Amino acid sequence: MLGRISVGLSALLCLQASVSVSFAAPVDLVKRNPYTFVLKNPYAATVFELGDVSYLANTKHPKAVLGADCEFSAASSAIPITVIKTNTSTISKQTLEGIVTSYLEADDVFSQDFLDGVYVSSSVKAELDASAVEFLASLNTSFLLVDESVSSGNSKLSKISVKATSDLVAGPYLASIGSGSVSFSTVYRLYPDTYRTFLFGAYDANDGEDNYSPLGVFLPKFWDPMIPVPSRIYFWDDERPLAGERVAIKDLYDLKGLQTSGGSQAWARITPIANGTAPSIQQILDLGGVVVGKQKLAQFASGANPWEWQDEHYPFNPRGDGWLTCSASSSGGGCSIAAYDWLDYAIGSDTGSSMRRPAAVSGIYGQRPSQGAISLDHVLPLGAATDTAGVFSRDPYKWVKFSKAWYTPSLHQTSTTTGLSPLSFPDTKDFPKTILYPVEYLPLNNSAAEPILQDFIANMSRIFNMTIKEFNFTATVQNWTDPVASDLLTLIGATGVINSWTAWTVIAKPLLTAWAALFGGRFPPIDPARRAGWISFNESMYNADTYAEALVTKNRGVEWYEDKLQYSTPESCSESVMLYDIGTGGLPSFREQILNESPDASYLAVLPETAKITGANICPIFGCADFTVPIGQVPYQSNVTFHEEMVPVTINMVVKRGCDFMLYNMIEKLADEGVLKTVKTGRTAF
Repeated sequence: MLGRISVGLSALLCLQASVSVSFAAPVDLVKRNPYTFVLKNPYAATVFELGDVSYLANTKHPKAVLGADCEFSAASSAIPITVIKTNTSTISKQTLEGIVTSYLEADDVFSQDFLDGVYVSSSVKAELDASAVEFLASLNTSFLLVDESVSSGNSKLSKISVKATSDLVAGPYLASIGSGSVSFSTVYRLYPDTYRTFLFGAYDANDGEDNYSPLGVFLPKFWDPMIPVPSRIYFWDDERPLAGERVAIKDLYDLKGLQTSGGSQAWARITPIANGTAPSIQQILDLGGVVVGKQKLAQFASGANPWEWQDEHYPFNPRGDGWLTCSASSSGGGCSIAAYDWLDYAIGSDTGSSMRRPAAVSGIYGQRPSQGAISLDHVLPLGAATDTAGVFSRDPYKWVKFSKAWYTPSLHQTSTTTGLSPLSFPDTKDFPKTILYPVEYLPLNNSAAEPILQDFIANMSRIFNMTIKEFNFTATVQNWTDPVASDLLTLIGATGVINSWTAWTVIAKPLLTAWAALFGGRFPPIDPARRAGWISFNESMYNADTYAEALVTKNRGVEWYEDKLQYSTPESCSESVMLYDIGTGGLPSFREQILNESPDASYLAVLPETAKITGANICPIFGCADFTVPIGQVPYQSNVTFHEEMVPVTINMVVKRGCDFMLYNMIEKLADEGVLKTVKTGRTAF
């Protein structure tokens, strides 16, 4: 109990710390929730509660163990503690109060419950003055640690001195007190994944071997996966571009120590835990990002509709009535960014549309980068020469910052993988002069959404001094003189060969063989989107030779596209930006099949009557960069809530392969002008 500083917990009675400081006037003490142990998880981490908030502490591998000048008369106990670091020689109430206030205002993990213990550290020789002691008393702090360099300036002050280490950054911890030492365990707040977008949470094992540990914790009061997020305070002095940013990853990507399932329990059954991390994910970790879990996807990155999911429960979209589709296959990632303020980014992949459509239906930013933008080693493939990796974000500036740091030249794929010319990303502000408006893909389906698009186009034209050119994409390509490059059905067929042969050789054949050996010749449980194709797979149509031919066909189409349609000029990396809608044009599309039969709703991936391919197919064929950006929202009358709700409106911006950074610079300029904005989480994007 404090009107004085003392070690108030019986389990923490320090034999030498028996002196205290009393104050003449009574102090109003801060009321704090007590530490409540819940359980040890299977990886020996501690789950605990402070009031109604759940946490995990990595007690198996603490962040630091510091020597202390104190021995204890009882066994060690767990103490929620706050590490405060300063560079001032006089530590006053004003110093501590300013630090604590900044922690409370800027971090969602820290709370006053972590002030049961306080560890004060200074980079210079310092004195903790009487006002600071009184402030700690008012916080009801029951346990005080200081560096050897910090003195109390008052002989009556009881304190425990510890040996400082630079590895222990400021922030909240769970401290364990032992004889002659104190250990500090990293703390994670556990957020319930109420929209069911994750398969499981994950955290850095801190075991010296770069492993991550899964968080398979079920708490009776939460039926959802629990996702561990670390304190942002830990990263305040980290100058890396993504320091402390919380990132979720689609469960196609390997992260050392975690299972990669591809959305299939059968695949997880026959494959070991990952013994390495995908270079694309390692790049995020090297930039300071923090992976917090793995997310749901349509099985093996298929284009499965919500009602076709079997192995996993389909995630929920927070927008509108809560019954809208999340699309596929990066559905968990797209809907999680629309749902949770505590999550900064989600990593997905795009082969046919799997970044862009989830971004569209969630009303967030997401992209299919230029073919070959980043390594996909240690990533389950769909099409080795058509797969790409993208990132979802709510904020255009953060999205650009992440992407420019992530798509580093050292991780570009080689021509051997892509079948295309080597890739480079000029970071230029020499912007396009033409807006291409393909008449078979526009205008938007919902007439109420079309004015939003027209305002966006008018702003683009004004800001960049661009000319709008309406054209028929299908007819333009079909008029090319090359018989292969002009045949859209031949080109889309080539991507089908690439995808089918890759998935068969890397995933399907090994899975079918292993499963049959384990279960008496039986076929494995496969979701409908993949089952039929794997049952009847024909290696005379899809094989190494037809794959090689498909790469040649694809490259032929790309070369014509970059010569005749979206090409470089001395003035710009890409002479044009093409706009089209990959979503539903402002109509709702639902997770429940029958609801899409309404004339005021729409299925996804509807082929326009006058087109040969969907707009989503353009860049998988031609290798170009295709970004989905949110531009507004429109109302609809929900048949689920029987209330007026809002559905996002997005548009896709396409540029020539290799012009991604130019397009990011355009997006930043559009954000500067207020045309593109940060979207909110929850029912409405704006």
